[in-house]
Amino acid sequence: MTATPVQTAATIVGVVFLAVGVLGFIPGITSDFDTMEFAGHESEAMLLGIFQVSILHNIVHLLFGLAGLALARSAAGARNYLIWGGAIYALLWLYGLVVDEQSDANFVPLNNADDWLHFVLAAGMILLGLLLSRTPRPGKAA
Repeated sequence: MTATPVQTAATIVGVVFLAVGVLGFIPGITSDFDTMEFAGHESEAMLLGIFQVSILHNIVHLLFGLAGLALARSAAGARNYLIWGGAIYALLWLYGLVVDEQSDANFVPLNNADDWLHFVLAAGMILLGLLLSRTPRPGKAA
């Protein structure tokens, strides 16, 4: 069976999330690795020296990647993964904008770079899910 474009996109997004999750646990790729906390804004570990991460943050990336690979097995699952996953990232973006970075509410943790990456992920995933799962109208060429 040939994968649809939306399935291919969900697979790629899932693989990227898995890679990011793994990279977050590699010293050198993650700077200040020795300061990594399980959760909370106290973690000073920075993936690629830019994105604040914690053990929980990396686990979330790994789980998001596994979900993408599992749901990419069907076109409907891939579409749902991209759209609803994008919606989750939109909420995470909004959360990151309103929560004080030094507050205990910043449990993931998130910094400004994370916030804007979450916005790009939200927009990209939702657009991929909507655009790649469109079906041509009857009588129209594909």
